[in-house]
Order: sequence, then structure tokens, then C-alpha cells
Amino acid sequence: MASTTSPGPSGTADEPRWLDAAEKEAWTGLISLALLMPGRLEAPLQHTAGLTLFEYMTLSQISEAPHRRIRMSELAYLTNGSLSRLSNVVKRLENRGWVTRSPDPGDGRYTLATLTDAGHDIVVTTAPVHVRSVRELVLDPLTKTDRQALARIAAKLRTRPADYDTDPA
Repeated sequence: MASTTSPGPSGTADEPRWLDAAEKEAWTGLISLALLMPGRLEAPLQHTAGLTLFEYMTLSQISEAPHRRIRMSELAYLTNGSLSRLSNVVKRLENRGWVTRSPDPGDGRYTLATLTDAGHDIVVTTAPVHVRSVRELVLDPLTKTDRQALARIAAKLRTRPADYDTDPA
């Protein structure tokens, strides 16, 4: 674990605040899921359409935006990706004819990603595959209370890319 600036158990600022048993259980549970779930959720998308999970999430988020168009910076937040990573993925999606990019007419400092009809067709094809995986691997094993707790925890831990980078894109 990374060092913190707050005092550790011995009271000095240079010592890390070591995890107790309950904290370690929470942390190892979270990191295990973070490492396990992407591959399990991605495999059916790869098999169906040759998509990575991040590519699918990108297409899906654009498809849900008004007029199937969204600013890249907002898309980065919604997909939990950096603008650099998103730009590379959107370029690949453009090459496949599924997305186009253009300057935002309302503010030229921003770039809009727009889903093409072919891109929409891919989302329509892969969405049922993805939702089956999400239900099977994530939602169905949880109770309603578990799902609500998961949503609250995710909201607390989530950060906007703007918290790190203020450059418009």
C-alpha cells in the first residue's frame, strides 16, 4: 500500500497506516473483483463482435446520449477512461465505421463523438449478450440490498477525469 501523509499507528507521518484484518478483507475483495470481472464480461463481447469491454462501453454510452452524440470528455468519465485511452479507442471505432468525431459547434474546444448507423447496429447486436453476462456474473447473485450497497460504494469511489485533468477535449 502507498504511504500516506497522516500518522500511522505509531504516530509518525512517514509510516503507512497498515490495514487491519477487516480493511484487508475489503481491499483484497475489491481488487480481486477488479481483476476478475473485466475478462469475464469481455469474453462474450469478443466472441460475438470482436469488441473489448471498453470498446463496448464506449459504443453503448454514445448510443444512450441524445442524438447518439457526446463530448469526448464526458464519454471519458462515463467509460472510466482517460482522454488519451478513449481517443485511441474511438480512433479504432472510427476505422471500423462505427463512430465519427467532430468539433462541438457549441464550443470548438471540445470534440464530439457520434455513433453511426453501423455503430448502432453493433450495439443492438451486442447489448443482449452483455446484459446476460452482467446479470449472470454481477446482479443475479446479489440481493436488492447488496445491489444498492454496491451502487453507493461505487459512487463514493468513482472520480471524474476532470479531477485529474482540466484540459478540454
